[in-house]
Amino acid sequence: MSAANEIGADVRTYITKEIGDAQIYVQNYCNNMGPARFIACGGDGTLNEVVNGAMAHPEAEVGVLPMGTGNDFCRNFEDRRLFSSIVHQIKGSCVLCDAIRYQTTYQGRKKEGYGVNMFNIGFDCNVADMTAEMKKKPFISGSFAYFISILLMLIQKKGATLYIEMDGETVQDGRLLLTSVANGQYCGGGIQSNPQASVFSGSMNVNIIQNVTRLKVMNLLPHYMKGTIMQARGADEYVISKDCKRLLVKPASGSMRICVDGEIMDAGNVTFEIVPRAFRFVVPKKEENEQE
Repeated sequence: MSAANEIGADVRTYITKEIGDAQIYVQNYCNNMGPARFIACGGDGTLNEVVNGAMAHPEAEVGVLPMGTGNDFCRNFEDRRLFSSIVHQIKGSCVLCDAIRYQTTYQGRKKEGYGVNMFNIGFDCNVADMTAEMKKKPFISGSFAYFISILLMLIQKKGATLYIEMDGETVQDGRLLLTSVANGQYCGGGIQSNPQASVFSGSMNVNIIQNVTRLKVMNLLPHYMKGTIMQARGADEYVISKDCKRLLVKPASGSMRICVDGEIMDAGNVTFEIVPRAFRFVVPKKEENEQE
């Protein structure tokens, strides 16, 4: 509030009470007061809620003050350090970013919404699920919890058995290690899993890694983290990377766990569709007379 007062900005602070509360608050505010600039103070999951709340109001603006575990969406922009300044958030300008609309039915209940950064199924989702559990333990947090979870999941190597269809074409029908459906390039706190993705491209980037051996996973992991997966030896044999506008994913068992912008949910068959220029995103910008 002090930073806002210094520049004469009219700011209200709202502290969320539970999961989903940020979406409800933004929806109600826009319905009753009209669109505004909303700064999500948290990680990609909080940003997801705010974007979903603002989606029905095209003039609403959404920014993020990265205070979560991964903070991956802001990595898609030139100087992510500026995102940590509330003053730059208030003064920043907006760009139109894509989003990914999803629909699924689980246990008779329909679920739908928008993904802002990335969906993960299989190994990545299992790691994210495990990371949430690891962070509950003393002295384990952040990236340390994530890497411990990678090691534990490597031992189990669950993967998933999926039917995947991109723009009407079947690209996968069977066991795989993981698949990522990406609007942004990064997940897991800086892992560049989808280097071909762009929040401005009008398409989503889908990576599929086949059910390779544990040894191969260990060889692939450094490439996967650095965004050089397609440069790994033999990558064309076990990695599919394609852009598409519509995607269908069917789990062989009838249900699956899916990570949506860092948050885990249960799902049945899922359809994904890119929504170009879906929401106004605040990009903080340093003024020319500012020093480093």
